[in-house]
Amino acid sequence: MTNTEIRQQSILAFRTLAMDAVQKANSGHPGTAMALAPLAYLLYTKHLRHNPANPDWPNRDRFVLSAGHACVLQYAALHLSGYDLSLDDLKQFRQWGSRTPGHPEHFVTPGVETTTGPLGQGFANAVGFGIAERYLGDYFNRPGHAVVDHDTYVICSDGDLMEGITNEAASIAGQLGLGKLIFFYDSNRITIDGATSISFSADDPGRRLEAQGWHVQWVEDANDLDELDQTTEAAKNERQRPSLIVVRSHIAYGAPHLVDTAKAHGAPLGADEVRAAKIALGADPDKEFFVPEEVYAHMSQLERGASLEAAWRESFESWSAAFPSAREDWDHAWRGEPKPGWQQALPEFESGDGAGMATRDTGREVMQAIEPYTPTMIGGSADLVASVRTEFVGGGLFSSTHSGRNIAFGVREHAMGGIVNGLALHGGMVKPYGSTFLIFSDYMRPALRLSALGRVPALWVYSHDSIGVGEDGPTHQPIEHYMALRAIPDLWFIRPADANETVYAWKVALERTDGPVVLALTRQKLPVLDRSELAAASGVERGAYVLWEAEGANGQPDLIFIATGSEVAVTLATARKLSEQGTRRLRVVSMPCWELFEQQSEEYRESVFPSAVQVRLSVEAGISLGWGRWVGERGASVAIDHFGASAPGGELMKQFGFTVENIEAQAQALLARVS
Repeated sequence: MTNTEIRQQSILAFRTLAMDAVQKANSGHPGTAMALAPLAYLLYTKHLRHNPANPDWPNRDRFVLSAGHACVLQYAALHLSGYDLSLDDLKQFRQWGSRTPGHPEHFVTPGVETTTGPLGQGFANAVGFGIAERYLGDYFNRPGHAVVDHDTYVICSDGDLMEGITNEAASIAGQLGLGKLIFFYDSNRITIDGATSISFSADDPGRRLEAQGWHVQWVEDANDLDELDQTTEAAKNERQRPSLIVVRSHIAYGAPHLVDTAKAHGAPLGADEVRAAKIALGADPDKEFFVPEEVYAHMSQLERGASLEAAWRESFESWSAAFPSAREDWDHAWRGEPKPGWQQALPEFESGDGAGMATRDTGREVMQAIEPYTPTMIGGSADLVASVRTEFVGGGLFSSTHSGRNIAFGVREHAMGGIVNGLALHGGMVKPYGSTFLIFSDYMRPALRLSALGRVPALWVYSHDSIGVGEDGPTHQPIEHYMALRAIPDLWFIRPADANETVYAWKVALERTDGPVVLALTRQKLPVLDRSELAAASGVERGAYVLWEAEGANGQPDLIFIATGSEVAVTLATARKLSEQGTRRLRVVSMPCWELFEQQSEEYRESVFPSAVQVRLSVEAGISLGWGRWVGERGASVAIDHFGASAPGGELMKQFGFTVENIEAQAQALLARVS
């Protein structure tokens, strides 16, 4: 075959594999894959610096399919270029246990960098990749030694660019001048409901991103390989601005009856249309999942990828020998762990005069303590640094000219979530974080959910965690949010009771490498509990622990109090008062993290909550939903199953029953019922 012929046969293989995989599954999105086959071919054979034999080598280029519904396009690219993804894997598209799920999942398929599908998430993840690349490059690179130097390529869709998160993320990328981001906008002008003219005609995404500081080019025909190549090269040469290439494509290109129709977006073409499309494109209509051997030979990137990685590793070893201290930092960073000594540097707090401290302020002290041990831990706040206290003092601001440790996300919670996920997925970043008020976790819930789904080691720091916020009123007082976050599988939600529990909450967060952690911290000051007569705050590491028991209690307790966060102190005071009145068999359990507690041994869980003790009272300034699993049918909850109000925080706690008097009354009523 001539060079032109083998290129066209390779592109044809993309298209036929996409049609066949979706048809066999009787489910999927064939149209975009058929339209963008030339672009995928060009990226995977020429522009992407990648090694199919080692999808995780640190300096590879990243590819993000933000239009995750078109994942069969990426699966075909991975298969054809030599990744460990077989033709049988493509035949199992969207089936139980397959490595080709219905949307990309980075923990399932080799060569997939991030989990996408909900539109816009991959776009924001890629901005995180760009920030990570720049920060790590500025931190580790030395003159003559560029050990971090790669691009991030993205395919996004009309739907991606309709989503608000992409507008937020594009604005940040332009603000920061992330010149190693190269995005391709698949402008096929079709959505599920029909042509974009019914919902998106007043918008010009290319001009919009241009106004946001992007370098924008246009390609009028997705089949024009030369034009795609030239604009990609121009984007690679633009290092001061992120790049967007608007590619006019035709969904289901080659399908004679469905091209440019919404029907080709999210459903199989049908056997007759697949046959007709193959005939129109020049493929054998009687062959399924057919790839000529010449195409495999042409498409394989194993030799090229091995050469690229070998050259980098040679440079990396030279850098390592010249800068051993930097290499040591590198190893810790890529393992996702702080440098040795960080645990010993964590602060300890003594109980004082009762004035106490807000747990958000404790968090600030922890951050300053760990700063020297976490040089690649970066993050920021959604315009609330002064309120949430998450800042590396002296760490500098990340900007278009400086790779500081503090990112000013602006009022862009959703993009912040997606970007932090990208920072973590890139690798080399120790526990990147995002922070805002707990109430605004609603604005970033899709990104939070994906951080949990993908077991992304991100940290979410939320302050103003209860009605204790006070005067700002119910719009800013999280009531249902504890349970909403606890409902997300594999997300650890930690609500510490005082300064020392907060220190251990941060420790837990820093040590977790297989998923995200939420810290819910207070605005109001809390007493630092006197640990001379209480269990050590290290109990946080087990999720729940017996904080206090009435002295002289004989056998099992009559009643177990369970509390979290700011309600632990008042619950403890109540138990002590009852004990002084002669109610001797009482226990107070601090339960900052349900998820951690559930991972403990059955023996330990039984030691904290003896199954024989059914009289339990939970105390938490949130909704009661969910507490039934811990208090049981014979227990009760002091909770708030309605919205708050605007008043000083202390007054709200009093009005809504988070007082010694009310908790005591609830406990006495429970004891009376079972006596």
